[in-house]
Amino acid sequence: MLLKLRERMSSEKGFTLIELLVVMLIIGILAAIAIPTFFNQRNKASDSSSKEMAHTAQIAAETIATDNNGSYTTVAPGTLAAIDASVRTAPGSPPKPYVSAASGTADSWTVTVTSSTGNTFSIDKATGTGALTYPCTVSGTDRGGCPSSGFWG
Repeated sequence: MLLKLRERMSSEKGFTLIELLVVMLIIGILAAIAIPTFFNQRNKASDSSSKEMAHTAQIAAETIATDNNGSYTTVAPGTLAAIDASVRTAPGSPPKPYVSAASGTADSWTVTVTSSTGNTFSIDKATGTGALTYPCTVSGTDRGGCPSSGFWG
């Protein structure tokens, strides 16, 4: 009995067609799960870079106030870029996050950064209280790094 089994094992080499098809099916299912998750992570990373730029612009806005006796009236994309060279004011090629809008008053300011995904991330400093809010908007169906609440901070 063992002799026949040993002969059979030595004469059969390789995999059957069914075994190969099952392995290919399993690989296909895993790819169908992993690929969309990968693309979503890419958009989240792009949006994370936008949030980082919004924070950099926030620090530049506070620097402007320090230089102007506490007034934020000169806050604009160009003045933010003059304070910190890493603040971009145009998307560039390939598209990167950039400050698409910035404005200020005597005691408040707003900075909006547009991501390469089209999502926008803002930081608003309220008049009087100085409280910060972090609204975001979604462009298209992929939320990326913008939660369904509409606030990222």
